[in-house]
Amino acid sequence: MNELNQLLKDLVAINSINPDLVSGAPGEAEIANFISQWLKQHGLEVQLVPSLKGRPNVIGIARGTGGGKTLVLNGHIDTVGVEGMPQPFEPAIKNNRLYGRGAYDMKGGVAACMSAVAAARQHHLRGDVIFTAVVDEEYAGLGTMSIAQNLHADGAIVAEFTELQLILAHKGFVWLEVETTGRAAHGSRPDLGVDAIAKMGKVLVGVEKLDQELRSHPTHPRLGSGSLHASLIKGGQELSSYPEHCVVSLERRTLPGETPEMVEAELQEILERLRHSDPSFKGMVRRGIDRAPMETPENAPIVTAIKGAAAKVLPAPLQISGVPFWTDAATLWAKGIPTVLFGPAGGGAHAVEEWVDLASVQTCAEIYLATAIDFCR
Repeated sequence: MNELNQLLKDLVAINSINPDLVSGAPGEAEIANFISQWLKQHGLEVQLVPSLKGRPNVIGIARGTGGGKTLVLNGHIDTVGVEGMPQPFEPAIKNNRLYGRGAYDMKGGVAACMSAVAAARQHHLRGDVIFTAVVDEEYAGLGTMSIAQNLHADGAIVAEFTELQLILAHKGFVWLEVETTGRAAHGSRPDLGVDAIAKMGKVLVGVEKLDQELRSHPTHPRLGSGSLHASLIKGGQELSSYPEHCVVSLERRTLPGETPEMVEAELQEILERLRHSDPSFKGMVRRGIDRAPMETPENAPIVTAIKGAAAKVLPAPLQISGVPFWTDAATLWAKGIPTVLFGPAGGGAHAVEEWVDLASVQTCAEIYLATAIDFCR
């Protein structure tokens, strides 16, 4: 077995389930220590950087001789849970696929980054090649957010699975709550009660209409349109009472140029229309966490470099696209680092059967290294 495949098997064999997703899960400490030791053995400068309690990020640097651009290779080391998986941490290779939790999302990309940064050290480049193995991407992205505070680079590749496509844009999201207020009363006294759940029904009609309007007018060439959906709802006290409160949690997927303030204003407009048409309507919007969308121009130097590198490895031109989900790439992009996503092929992210194509992991390692050689020379 070649070194890269063995490295990936070793990574998948380590339980690194995010404890914010699964109570009692071990988190990323063990895999961070493994990666740290592997990078040190391959001659890299290594730092274990505290992020969340007991869950460190790892930074490995192939230090350049000076005067060249700095490239970041980024990959998250946490995974989702393993319910229903018979042997999630016993990686198995079948038909050039490696199976196990995290193989696809995204330890395949992490292994390719580790291989590339170790190889980059042998080329004595002028610029630095920095590998960041980060925690918490599967929950809130706090690992990359922590590292980005002190990270300076000219370009970055996030090694998320992309089926060997180059991703230049992805959506962001905003989480919101809408609360409607009624008046509690016995179910036999409609003259006294105001039904907060029924009032929320009017809000949901407005939410559905706004979502339909957004999706019927796609404006982005790679991402299409934004969207809005209701995720959770709660309200009421008991069957025989008019409910005093109802709360619905919403998620708005956003395009580049759409801000959290714009999204909140959309919801406020729905509520204002309801207040105007129904004097008894009372509602409010609360904005929760948000993550920005990302879009890197096609003429950015990092894009030129990875396209040139791919042309040396792939039999066909690199396909350029966008993806609808959020990634850590947006955090690096927001810090002024032009960032792309490029990673292996496979299937079963967050599913009971997860696998990564080993040939594509090797291809990624070769393209990351060729990009570094061109970009950091």
